[in-house]
Amino acid sequence: MQLQVMNSPFNQEQAELLNRLLPTLTDSQKVWLSGYLAATQSGSASVPAAPEAPVAGAVAQANVKPVSKDVTILYGSQTGNAQSLAEKSGKTLEERGYKVTVSSMSDFKPNNLKKVENLLIVVSTHGEGDPPDNALSFHEFLHGKRAPKLDDLRFSVLSLGDSSYEFFCQTGKEFDQRLEDLGGTRLYPRIDCDLDFDEPAAEWIEGVYAGLSEVQSASVESASAVAAAPAVESAYSRTNPFKAEVLENLNLNGRGSKKETRHVELSLEGSGLTYEPGDSLGVYPENDPELVELVLETAKWDGNQTVTVNKEEIMLSEALSKKLEITVLTKPLIEKAAQLSSNEELKALAAPEKINELKAYIDGRDLIDLLRDFGPWNVSAQDFVSILRKMPSRLYSISSSLAANPEEVHLTIGAVRYETHGRKRNGVASILTAERLQPGDTLPVYIQHNQNFKLPENPDTPIIMVGPGTGVAPFRSFMQEREEIGAEGKSWMFFGDQHFVTDFLYQTEWQKWLKDGVLTKMDVAFSRDTEEKVYVQHRMQEHSKELFEWLEEGAVVYICGDEKHMAHDVHQTLIDIIEKEGGLSREKAENYLADMQQTKRYQRDVY
Repeated sequence: MQLQVMNSPFNQEQAELLNRLLPTLTDSQKVWLSGYLAATQSGSASVPAAPEAPVAGAVAQANVKPVSKDVTILYGSQTGNAQSLAEKSGKTLEERGYKVTVSSMSDFKPNNLKKVENLLIVVSTHGEGDPPDNALSFHEFLHGKRAPKLDDLRFSVLSLGDSSYEFFCQTGKEFDQRLEDLGGTRLYPRIDCDLDFDEPAAEWIEGVYAGLSEVQSASVESASAVAAAPAVESAYSRTNPFKAEVLENLNLNGRGSKKETRHVELSLEGSGLTYEPGDSLGVYPENDPELVELVLETAKWDGNQTVTVNKEEIMLSEALSKKLEITVLTKPLIEKAAQLSSNEELKALAAPEKINELKAYIDGRDLIDLLRDFGPWNVSAQDFVSILRKMPSRLYSISSSLAANPEEVHLTIGAVRYETHGRKRNGVASILTAERLQPGDTLPVYIQHNQNFKLPENPDTPIIMVGPGTGVAPFRSFMQEREEIGAEGKSWMFFGDQHFVTDFLYQTEWQKWLKDGVLTKMDVAFSRDTEEKVYVQHRMQEHSKELFEWLEEGAVVYICGDEKHMAHDVHQTLIDIIEKEGGLSREKAENYLADMQQTKRYQRDVY
């Protein structure tokens, strides 16, 4: 096709020059040139867009489509990981000339989806394959009948999860499939991230960038330049944790309690780290030395030998102690182990049709069980450790206010001890805290900001807090903060545990806040002190009339603790109270609570 004044935006002289040049170009030169022109146009706001016109033959051969520079990133996040990755991805794209909007799914108007051309989804999976709280409404809309056709949409999904759970990255998979079903086209294939998500997330955003610019084959040199310029980490972070000194480590439970709850105070002096009430602290623990020795003994490995982990040469014993996860079995681990083994039983267990048997086997077992049950292992230690996951961090709700405790952060950690499959087992971080962590020791930590669990901006807003056991942690932070700022809003705490005498966590602090008027009301439930077990939801029901009055006054409800049982029961109790005291149908009561969640008047920090 010859360029002419009538079929192109060029004048006669330009058309003649291009007609002489274009036939001499190779395909790779055409692709490079189209990418170069797109980049130079997008890089300067002062350059006007060319009017639409029939595409020149050479450009058509390069197969380059105009790509909008507007990108929408929606995140669904429970603990804040997906949100921080979404914001980081948005910053990366903005630095490369894109106009980016980053939003929580709960803040995004679903009807605007038809206007979006480039959509990135960053979402975690919660509980038994469920969307995070702030993704529920968008997930429901997208999978409902009102979802529009999205034939002009380009999208990509980054999915966060934990492969030790059955429904690994389920929410991300559902979003990815649904967007395709609605007619969308992938900019880059979905990536499913395990707990160690930094590297795959970085790979994803580079792939998305390549998909957006559509110049993947442009220049090896320019691609290398991008890869060689990683984003600079500011201060301390998840990938660069701060070694915080332990200032205090106390047992909050009284003598005779069946529980052990540690109150840990850490110094942030010199770190520059800051946090708000509702945020979490990420902790990188170490495995129990006895467990590490048992692994070495069972596998007949020399702990002093050198292995390579994450491109770092390190002694095997140190790798098993500080770098690798050895207390949890996952489906991917079993499948990789089966490839290393000649054991027919293990190979059978890893077969796709044995999924139910596999789930039953990995439940409650660890690396030692795997080594013992399917040995001997005729592979090197290097081969075996290469299939293990990196040691994941543990997130704990912060139980202090930075305003009340400058350069400090406090945690409330319940020690986890149990027995299964004939052996005693321990929680990695909780037992490190309970048995081995002493004042003066250091712990690698980082701040995990959580915008989905925050005090109201208006300090006069009433708040209702429900936090049994270690779920009390963020509410201690809330009370310290409100005391510091002199908040006038009413506050009501529901706390529960086993015994009043031994398990009333932070009892003197709560009593002082009540006396000083910082806390308006407190109701407690100690389940083992009465013949019939009483829990926090029972106390809520006892005060249903007043509780509903608080809701009508605009109170914000917060829940922290176990999702499967406590949080579920409290959720149903709230609906019961709204239905009864509001004189509403069950459906309208459910909608009332859903509206509260949508407007951030119902927030949960559950695990």
